[in-house]
Formats: sequence, structure tokens, C-alpha cells
Amino acid sequence: MPVNAADLPETPAPPPGLVTAGYFDERPGYAVSRPSGTESWLFTWTAVGRGLLRQGAARAEAGPGDLVVLGPGVPHHYATAAGAERWAFWWVHCRARAAWAAWLRPHAAGGRLYTVVPVPAAVRPRIAAAFRRLHADARWSGEGAPPDPDPRPVPNRVAVAHGAAATELALGSLEEIVLLATAVPPAAAAGATGAGTDPRVRRVAALIAADPAAPHTVESLAARVALSPSRLGHLFAEALGDTPMRVLRDARLRHAARLLEVTDLPVARVAAASGFASPFHFSRVFRARYGVPPGAYRVRHR
Repeated sequence: MPVNAADLPETPAPPPGLVTAGYFDERPGYAVSRPSGTESWLFTWTAVGRGLLRQGAARAEAGPGDLVVLGPGVPHHYATAAGAERWAFWWVHCRARAAWAAWLRPHAAGGRLYTVVPVPAAVRPRIAAAFRRLHADARWSGEGAPPDPDPRPVPNRVAVAHGAAATELALGSLEEIVLLATAVPPAAAAGATGAGTDPRVRRVAALIAADPAAPHTVESLAARVALSPSRLGHLFAEALGDTPMRVLRDARLRHAARLLEVTDLPVARVAAASGFASPFHFSRVFRARYGVPPGAYRVRHR
């Protein structure tokens, strides 16, 4: 029988100023209720099974590989989904960095609930590794070397980052997770990973999402899935309504925008780090996409 949130006592939330992380492996009946919400953000990544998360009037059912984020200040409730035998998931409470809200905004489901679904399969192993690294870094005391990530997560082992070094390392891993998960916009991700889509299109879309700055060409991408360049272009047009190179260019521009938001790299280095050989060409296509040149974009988003 589903758990009624109104019947649950309020679950205390971790202190908002700390990075607190853990891996829980829960069975039916597990539930958390916070009628007042929290002062921190909550990031959840499902590894096995299914969970149901509600925030205000919005809700999301998370399966393996789904990132669901709950913003602060809104009542929320989450539990093992009805009919699921278990829900194993990573979670992190923290104060989010300013740039993350812009990355998550296209995935808003209402009520400050964000559902990054589906995350491209090609980046999921790296995201899982980043969670393990985050958990290890949050346990670091600052003395000696940081602990090695657990090869297999230990259920219900909670880590709280103390000290600037442990906190920054943990937040760096979480930033990598959010960036990887949101690298493909929702519409493109849905089109490229739908059940009726050619698996070779899904594979190429995942390759682009995993590393948009790589020296991809139509020929190199087609070769990875044993297609001719013309056939790959035809399949992409059917699935996404666009060419592989335009999808790649858009992914590179999104990557560049995030670098401008969170780093002080010179524009020429941002261009190179995003896969653009010419800073002039980068500035021109960036302005066409975002309406302002890269330098002005950086100022606006700071």
C-alpha cells in the first residue's frame, strides 16, 4: 500500500551550509516527508529500482540513470515507488552553485522540481564514478591523501564534508554530474533515445553528449556505428530533424556557455575547449545563438 505523506513525521534535513551525501538502498515502505521543504538543494541519482519524488504539486518517478533535483523552500516527499521491490540511489544535500540553476532550467517540472530524464547512456558510468568520488572526498579530513572511492557503494554510509578542500572537491564532482547529465537538451535527448529511434542514432547522440569538444566529423561519427555519412545524416534528420553537425555545434555552444558562466578562461581558450578551431568563428556562431558575444554573455551571467 502506498505511504501517505500526511501520516509521516517530518524528517529532519541536513544543515544547509554543508555538503552531505550518501547512498541508500531502500525497500517498500521507505519514505521521507518534509512539509516545510529544506534550505538546501537535494540531488538524487537512481542506481537500481524506482523512487517517487514529489515537490509541491509536481512529481517524478525516477528509474535507473535518472537525475531528479529538488530545489529549496518547497514542501517535498519521496519514497520507494509503489510496486517497486527496492530503490537504491545516491543523494546529495548542499547549496547549489549559481550556474547550475541555468543548466537545470530546461528540465523544470514545476515547483522547483527538475527531472533530467533520460540521461544519455554513454555518460552514466562517468556520473556513477563521480558520485563515488564525491562521497569519498566528502569523507576526507584534510590530513593525508583523500580516501579512494568505494568500488561498490556502502548503503546508508553518510558523508559530511568538513573543511574547504573536502567541500570544494565534493562540489566539483557534483558540478561534473550536473554538467554531464544536462549536456543534451530535453527535446533532443527524448528524440535520440526514444524506443522507436534507430540505435545507431542513439549511439551517435550519446557520443556527442559525452564529449562535444572532441574532433568529431560526420565521417568519424558514421564510422563508429558502421554507417555511411549520408546514411547517418538521413537517420539523424528523421529522428531529430537536424544534421549531426548542427547537433554537434549546438552541444559545443552549450558547453562553451557553461564554461563562460563558471570559469575565467579567456574566450579563445573557451572556444578551443569547446571544439572550435577558430575564436572568430566561435564568437560569430555564439552571438547568433545567444544574441550577445561571449564576453558580454559572461558579464550578464555573473
